[in-house]
Amino acid sequence: MSTVLDLQRVGVQFARHTALREVNLHIRSGERIALVGANGSGKSTLLRVAHGLLKPSQGQVRAAPEVRQAMVFQRPHMLRTSVLRFVMWGLWLQGVSWRAAQVQALAALQQVDLQDLADRSARTLSGGQQQRLALARAWALQPGLVLLDEPTSSLDPHAKREVERLVSDWVSASGVTLLFSSHNLGQVKRMATRVIYLEAGQILADLAADHFFNQSLADSHPQAHLFLKGELV
Repeated sequence: MSTVLDLQRVGVQFARHTALREVNLHIRSGERIALVGANGSGKSTLLRVAHGLLKPSQGQVRAAPEVRQAMVFQRPHMLRTSVLRFVMWGLWLQGVSWRAAQVQALAALQQVDLQDLADRSARTLSGGQQQRLALARAWALQPGLVLLDEPTSSLDPHAKREVERLVSDWVSASGVTLLFSSHNLGQVKRMATRVIYLEAGQILADLAADHFFNQSLADSHPQAHLFLKGELV
């Protein structure tokens, strides 16, 4: 598998707080990687560095230039525009003509079952609908790498299941590489092939998902095992 993203000895310092320490992460095409850890462990910071939204204080980030990225946030910011134009703007900013953007945006809205709400204001949608709209905007860009920051944490149970299903179907159908953070370990078990456990900005475990959820974790990675048991939150 080809390399999509490579982080070498990446560190991020905010004033007196170290958010990431000596992070090494190699991501290959087609992987589905979950970032787990307690609040403040560095998951969101790592996603922002990976997506180029945050410049590291040290280290190198190498992204494959031919691989387009898209990121969906925990609480996506809704522009003061229609559902359809929200998706179209993302395409237009990537150089797609306005007419072609309309066609591609409608197709993306159909993928998330929002086509009947195309003319509604994006800001009037429910939380689950807004997250599906953010996914549609990412989907329309046809990325090779999609990054999701706690994509379902603020949603009700029905909306969580729907967003998770959409992401899983997207990944299965397209083979897109997935890097996501989550506190929902059931979700991680269902969606990830690889799990990275962070604590205080450091990667303490980087394992295949089946190994991460195996009982032997207690001996090889005790801190990750405590997190898995719910003793570190």
